[in-house]
Amino acid sequence: MKKIQSREELNELSKKFAEAIKNEPVRILVCAGTGCQASGSLKVWEKMCELAKDTEISVEFAPEIAHDKNQVAVHKSGCLGFCEQGPLVRIEPLGALYTKVKPEDCEEIFATTIKKHEVLHRLLYKNKITGEECFNQSEIPFYKGQTRVVLKTCGTIAPESIEEAIAVGEYQALAKALFSMTGDEVIKTVLDSKLRGRGGGGFVAGKKWQQVAGQPEKIRYVVCNGDEGDPGAFMDCSIMEGDPHRMIEGMIIAAYAVGAQEGYIYVRAEYPLAVKRLSLAIKQATEYGLLGENILGSGFNFKLNINRGAGAFVCGEGSALTASIEGKRGMPRVKPPRTVEQGLFGKPTVLNNVETYANVPEIILRGADWYKTIGTSDSPGTKTFALTGAVRNTGLVEVPFGITPREIIFNIGGGIRGDKKFKAVQIGGPSGGCLTEKQLDEPLDFDSVKKLGVIVGSGGLVVMDEDTCMVEVARFFMEFTHRESCGKCVPCREGTLRMLEILERIVAGQGRLEDIEELRTLADLIIHTALCGLGKSAPLPVVSTLNSFPEEYLAHIQDKKCPAHVCQKLKQYIIDPAKCKSCSKCARGCPVQAISGERGVPYKIDQAKCIKCGACIAACPFKAIYIA
Repeated sequence: MKKIQSREELNELSKKFAEAIKNEPVRILVCAGTGCQASGSLKVWEKMCELAKDTEISVEFAPEIAHDKNQVAVHKSGCLGFCEQGPLVRIEPLGALYTKVKPEDCEEIFATTIKKHEVLHRLLYKNKITGEECFNQSEIPFYKGQTRVVLKTCGTIAPESIEEAIAVGEYQALAKALFSMTGDEVIKTVLDSKLRGRGGGGFVAGKKWQQVAGQPEKIRYVVCNGDEGDPGAFMDCSIMEGDPHRMIEGMIIAAYAVGAQEGYIYVRAEYPLAVKRLSLAIKQATEYGLLGENILGSGFNFKLNINRGAGAFVCGEGSALTASIEGKRGMPRVKPPRTVEQGLFGKPTVLNNVETYANVPEIILRGADWYKTIGTSDSPGTKTFALTGAVRNTGLVEVPFGITPREIIFNIGGGIRGDKKFKAVQIGGPSGGCLTEKQLDEPLDFDSVKKLGVIVGSGGLVVMDEDTCMVEVARFFMEFTHRESCGKCVPCREGTLRMLEILERIVAGQGRLEDIEELRTLADLIIHTALCGLGKSAPLPVVSTLNSFPEEYLAHIQDKKCPAHVCQKLKQYIIDPAKCKSCSKCARGCPVQAISGERGVPYKIDQAKCIKCGACIAACPFKAIYIA
């Protein structure tokens, strides 16, 4: 493979590869992101390949070979985002998007769509409200409300092919930066765009770059945080899996801007597919001369490495992450000095997350003014969110800052599953908090949500319905943050444990009224004295639920009841005397003999003996037992 030696050669290759894709008369893209793979998409892909062999179909993209009119290409694509409807299959140039495709559907797809060019209607998405068929992606409500910048090629190109990345214009921003801009001009463009870090802190990316570039130390590093430890979050994972070259290009541009010659991508080991595709992308980019020595013949050198994390949540914090790369235990350190001054190996370091770097190429190509037309004045651009929980359309979405939670949950997400009532949405993961019905129409941006006592975080949105216990939600997140505490500072190590103990008492029916004030006191102490940002934000889920759902805490403490019937030790199994037929099946099925009665008289449950196992409900044929 010949290395690209100039911007002109890159342009020529881009045209050649784009033409090769255009010459594919039919192009089948099977979503092969982690979500669709979990739904069986690889078996769909294998079946497509098997059928392809019998119909002279080209399975792999071979840019060096001219495609004739009898060839059809079958590819694995990155995440299309609509996880609820996976496995997803795109058929181009027809434009059809098929949902919930199974291996047994493939023969019909070939017979109907590939050979006859007819739509297979039963595999099209149907609008849940109108019942109308949605032929292509743009017609589906899930996609209509999105603005795709970072994810624009995820699902439309084969992520394991650098040729397809080049064909759609990737690495053009790098060429522009190397040959038409100085490092200072690149930094100024990123500064002017007001791009803010998407990892949770929302710090202005250009300021970090400017500070690193201004350090007297000339050995500098560029690091990407791909750790993404929040429960339910998969935004960075999908970008790394679906379009790794976009993020890599952003890192190279950052390195050029600050004068770094080496970089590291820190990826959690639980993302094996992302690691595989990143490793392949780095290898391909190096072979083409887009990484390594003398990039594009410009004289600029940049080497990129991958480090796999061991799953520690705390390694999402900058100083803990760099310590982990160095081979040390991942623990935050006291600041200053900051990472921009003394980061990786004690050298000035640019540290941004995957989504932040993936925004950079579009900003360089289209300019800061274009970027600021999206989003809000202080939070420009888009944000990817992992939409999960009790919502109809779970998946990955990319929306402009300033959109409301209501638009995301009810327009894009399709509303609450089972037509139940919306209760809250957890934003920002374990470091975030809950937004309620009253806050559904507030804008989602870095500054607005802070006023509501929560943070955007890395972008998790967990939707909860009326059957959710908010005290248990607070306990769950506190258990997570305590377990993941590195233990270096006392406020986080001991404070989260004390808060967890109180919450466990409350959900067990042993809470005291003074526990509420003690939770607030501990939360305030941790927020103001913990060593790192993760520790400081650990109490936020508890604080936000205390503020928004005080009545649930009081019900657990005073009434010894869980209004949502979730907390096991607060459940009360009651026999309805009007429905009880005195058949004794419940009593015979009770493992602790907590049920007694006699023929002709409704049976009763001794609450002191009851272990809340639910065996009685399963045994009763008359549905006479319910949970109070």
